[in-house]
Amino acid sequence: MAKPVILVTRKLPDGVEARLSSLFDARLNPADDPWPRDGAEIVRRAAEAGAAGILCAAGDAMDARTIAALPPSVRILATFSVGTDHIDLDAARARGLVVTNTPEVLSFATAEIAFTLMLMAARRAGEGERLVRAGAWTGWAPTQLMGVTLEGKKLGILGFGRIGRELAQMARGMRMEIHYRNRSRVAPDLEEGAIFHDSDDGFLAAIDVLSMHIPGGEATRKWLDAERIAKMKPGALVVNTGRGTTVDDAALVAALRSGHIRAAGLDVYDGEPSVFPSYLGLENVALLPHLGSATIETRDAMGARCIENLEALLMKDQEPPCRVA
Repeated sequence: MAKPVILVTRKLPDGVEARLSSLFDARLNPADDPWPRDGAEIVRRAAEAGAAGILCAAGDAMDARTIAALPPSVRILATFSVGTDHIDLDAARARGLVVTNTPEVLSFATAEIAFTLMLMAARRAGEGERLVRAGAWTGWAPTQLMGVTLEGKKLGILGFGRIGRELAQMARGMRMEIHYRNRSRVAPDLEEGAIFHDSDDGFLAAIDVLSMHIPGGEATRKWLDAERIAKMKPGALVVNTGRGTTVDDAALVAALRSGHIRAAGLDVYDGEPSVFPSYLGLENVALLPHLGSATIETRDAMGARCIENLEALLMKDQEPPCRVA
């Protein structure tokens, strides 16, 4: 019996590709060429290969037009991500496509990056690293690059899901007080003493650090705007490892320039890989290239999730364990 053909849009870790190739007729992208950004090219390659499934990733052009044009052979889109912003889920449902993602396995790694950015913003680590690399450091000085400590600060977690709760555990080790804003209050055993806020105003006014973990989409577009920033304490810190679309970049830049927001740390951007140009000239913002899940262990686990989903539907005729549409 012929192996199901899987069109793989991006270069994946070697071990993941090896396992894919052992189970499926995997059509890989070994040079990580950028063709997945073109929906027509995805459609062409899927049709040419007679693909039964597509293993896609964040940034791929899986919009309604692409999905509607996919050949009838395609039964499943398995995305190498938790987020599905790049996939038109309604179009997939209308087309009868199964869509799966990779939940749970990247929560700790993404929380690590949020915590890294918190420390970078609080302790001016990006500025210090640039100073040393530029050969401009002249030695220790009593007032050089003084930041603020996280100890005793009130951390506000926007979106208290798996990643937010992992971050809360890390922050407790820094003796931070945990506050959170969520669609609904979580169970006491998940709160572990965290303070729930049922309004944006009360939440923003209470915290010293905001860490954002909410999904993208129109409902959350530019959630952190000038009005909400104004409700935060002067000198607060902002970290975003969720979705770049949830921040009004112009408003955050204005607050960073005025000092109302002391510093920020960003791992995601609206329209990435493009970055809002005004961030690039600011010293008080730490910028990372979407490293949230970028550990060897996590990316291998994400690949395993994708394979599990593809194998369930295409080889076992079972419901995929991580189905989202």
